[in-house]
Amino acid sequence: MPPTPLTAELQALDAAHYLHPFTDHQALAAKGARVITHGEGIYVWDSEGQRLLDAMSGLWCVNVGYGRRELADAAHAQMLKLPYYNSFFQTTHEPAVRLAARLAELAPPVAGRRFEHVFYASSGSEANDTNLRLVRRYWDLLGQPQRKTVISRHNAYHGSTVAAASLSGMGAMHAQGDLPIPGIVHIEQPHMAQHGQPGETAHDFGLRAARWLEAKILELGPERVAAFIGEPVQGAGGVIIPPDSYWPEVQRIVDRYGILLISDEVICAFGRLGHWFAYEKFGMRPDLVTFAKGVTSGYVPLGGTLVGERVARVLIERGGEFNHGYTYSGHPVACAVALANLDLLEREDLPGRVRLDTGPYLAERLATLEAHPLVGRAESCGLVAALTLLRDKARGLPFPKEQAVGMVCRAHCFGGGLVMRAVGDRMIIAPPLITTRAQIDEMLGLIERALDATLAELRAKGWF
Repeated sequence: MPPTPLTAELQALDAAHYLHPFTDHQALAAKGARVITHGEGIYVWDSEGQRLLDAMSGLWCVNVGYGRRELADAAHAQMLKLPYYNSFFQTTHEPAVRLAARLAELAPPVAGRRFEHVFYASSGSEANDTNLRLVRRYWDLLGQPQRKTVISRHNAYHGSTVAAASLSGMGAMHAQGDLPIPGIVHIEQPHMAQHGQPGETAHDFGLRAARWLEAKILELGPERVAAFIGEPVQGAGGVIIPPDSYWPEVQRIVDRYGILLISDEVICAFGRLGHWFAYEKFGMRPDLVTFAKGVTSGYVPLGGTLVGERVARVLIERGGEFNHGYTYSGHPVACAVALANLDLLEREDLPGRVRLDTGPYLAERLATLEAHPLVGRAESCGLVAALTLLRDKARGLPFPKEQAVGMVCRAHCFGGGLVMRAVGDRMIIAPPLITTRAQIDEMLGLIERALDATLAELRAKGWF
């Protein structure tokens, strides 16, 4: 059927004027973008009236679900009172101050000391740019300006600005822009399916993967290394969940060489993994924690960095003016919405619900999909999960890349009323934290139908 007049009009305007992120614009214009009109709970609707179960929480961020009046009311009230003011000129305002104090209260202590300071941005990309500035300024103030190199991981995602894309470890991004910039290097990710050895236990692999960091530090010279940055669970890279042994060994290594540790929790914080902050779950003691997305459940852009006392004390007591900041640092409307969002997360105990109820239930239900002919592995941590699609499960053989089987499956997901993301041939989800057991059952039913439709298409093409 032809699209409705509204859809056709918006698709035409979209193709004429809107450059989308991470998009082949010519291909999208030929197809026409899907127009999302409204959302409620864990569902969104498009301009053709199709309801979609949003198993990606928008883009890993709508933790409390769509249509929460409490957040809209908080934004409205703040816009009427003080819609904007900056944090320059030695000024401040109540929402930014209250939120900084609230985040300091929520963040678990590290080595007996709390995170007492916050630097605001508008996104995770900006926050990770800030982190690069912070760590280099820290070492300058300590009289070690040669400590400039930050170590990251291949397939990591830390944003798409020049500095954040450099910290990211994605070759397709680096190929467009002569990246990474100097002073940023990468090691392999702790992905056992890719890098594990025959007969190796997960525990032993986690230790070996962590020691790639130590090898890189020694190769560069510890006196030149400023920090290591990592996502507790790699999100956009395909939901790569490290073995339990990985992060404690990384912590031992950074402690041994005196290197700063940055925990990028843009995806993982605010209940996604069953804790307010993921570093608590994995036994990390970071110096800086990147946040964004779930802090406002995506209702208003906001990001930032929790700055540990090791860094904050040096910056405050020795640094004088820190020549860095943004027009929208601590935007009053964003901070007001964040405070209301944290109230919802706390009142409904969504981190606890994920940790004790829906996270384990999702893992249990997801495991049943390993019986499907296409599914090699099902993995989850809290409310993030991934299914690996394989051509030959018995031998662990993947599909040829040119067949783009993940995108075939993704099309069947969307066609069947499910938003599920494809990263290569890993199908990933991160549903809103309000998702119930019944809705998990519904979601798993939609996934299974999409897998069946994918299998039928592959067989028809002679690919399986």
